[in-house]
Amino acid sequence: MMEPVALAISLAEKITRTMLSTRRLPSGNEVGDILKNLGLEELCLRGGVGLYRSRDLIALVIPRESLIIDVISSSGDLSDAVEIVAYRDKKLNALILEILPANDIEYEGNIGLEPVIIDSETGELLSNSVLGEVIEEEEGMVLVIDGETYERWSKSGKLDTCPVCGEELRWKNDYAVCLDCGYEIKVVKK
Repeated sequence: MMEPVALAISLAEKITRTMLSTRRLPSGNEVGDILKNLGLEELCLRGGVGLYRSRDLIALVIPRESLIIDVISSSGDLSDAVEIVAYRDKKLNALILEILPANDIEYEGNIGLEPVIIDSETGELLSNSVLGEVIEEEEGMVLVIDGETYERWSKSGKLDTCPVCGEELRWKNDYAVCLDCGYEIKVVKK
């Protein structure tokens, strides 16, 4: 079963790519297209607000001056719900994207090592956020990251910290597992 955090990480990675290439926040329609490509269907689109669902998840897209995407389990359980918030920070002259848990007890703050920070003028990624595509395999959930993300993460000195929950990772070659949340991380170098 796909969890809200799994969809949020995959969605955040694709939104980040859009922000890097366009130097702006994506529109609600662009986010809707990304969600459809991730397997969700559009239920309702009115006044710029979109509602999308899959068998396991519901996503509510609210594009205004900032972009807010709430992802909850289709069971209605809010304990594992997450919110993606993307906005332009005028003081930093940067685009920011964060994945925030509805339940601070489980994640204790921002999900991931750090939020995405992109220079608005140059389009340069200023942070060491670890995002990728989350896939479901027989053994559990796997976060697949590319070689470029791995290199940035390695330079940050935080390779032993799980990008999902912040706990300790155990590595073997290009593969790691979190002993706390159970997520696996696979590095795919191209």
